[in-house]
Amino acid sequence: MKFFGIVAATVLAFAPGLVAARTPAELNLACRAPGQSVDEAGYVRIGGIQQWVVVEGRDCANPIVLIVHGGPGNPNTPFAHTVFGDWAKDFTVVHWDQRGAGKTYQASPPAEGEALTIERLAADGVEVARYATQRLGKRKVILMGGSWGSALSVTMAQAEPDLFHAYVGTAQMVRYHDNLAASYARTIGLARAAGDAETIGKLEALGAPPWTNPRAFGILRRATRKYEALATDAPPRDWFQPTPGYDTPAYEAAYEAGEDYSFVQFVGMAGDGMGPRLDLRKLGTRFAMPVFMLQGDQDLVTVPEISRAYFDSLAAPEKAFFPLARTGHDPNRTMIDTQLRVLETRVRAAAVAADKP
Repeated sequence: MKFFGIVAATVLAFAPGLVAARTPAELNLACRAPGQSVDEAGYVRIGGIQQWVVVEGRDCANPIVLIVHGGPGNPNTPFAHTVFGDWAKDFTVVHWDQRGAGKTYQASPPAEGEALTIERLAADGVEVARYATQRLGKRKVILMGGSWGSALSVTMAQAEPDLFHAYVGTAQMVRYHDNLAASYARTIGLARAAGDAETIGKLEALGAPPWTNPRAFGILRRATRKYEALATDAPPRDWFQPTPGYDTPAYEAAYEAGEDYSFVQFVGMAGDGMGPRLDLRKLGTRFAMPVFMLQGDQDLVTVPEISRAYFDSLAAPEKAFFPLARTGHDPNRTMIDTQLRVLETRVRAAAVAADKP
């Protein structure tokens, strides 16, 4: 992953065929009785194109969690079962390769000159959430996103609040320019304190943001990973081995092409991409659903002070903030375990009750 990415997924099945879009009246329920499991992966027509959706759970009575991946351009699905296989016990987990990413890019590559916007991606995400409720016979879904996925999730939550039980965010993005400036200042400060001439030289050559050079973000991101690694607990080594079906040369080529496309769309060729236009505060600070945020104390990308200040400004029926010790921007065991604990202890019961007929 090159930049704002968070890995989160669980995939057991691989179904390469296309799944035709259907109206709610035509849609067959995947879950018909408590205790029945669901295990699906395939293409669904979302936003006028074929997009990759994975659904996996062990009991149809469980609430749905829609996990919105980071990047943009870094799908969760290749590392699915290894990272979040245990989630399927208490939740039906839905993952979606966003427009311009992964298997969605592979089946529906963008047209020449086609631009991504957060509004288009959010509309896709809302459509995926509606598909999940119709397919699984539920009223709402739990919305979860990290990093770029947190910005996209907030946009979705504010656009269609009645569709979501709760929002659970990790490594919360707020305003691109604020996040970037804080990331640069914190990281170059660490490099200077360490006498790290190589990193100091690279960052000083960039100068403080904002930037118009699309390569600048990646240079900073490599430096943040270097210093986060010194102060955080690493994830298990086997987490990021791709699931079978995601390890073919054709998929790997599509993944890399989608990652490159999405990266350029995010930063822009002249500092004019989706990221520089991002400011979640403009969407409003009042949420119609409970809000729970998790934040790594060593995160050098979405630094804790900015995420916490945004959280403190929010009004919601219920809210809580969870600091994560020895955790940076990328996932580790502390992050994944705390996400599941928050879902189980703060969200699940209310979602089960609200989904009942």
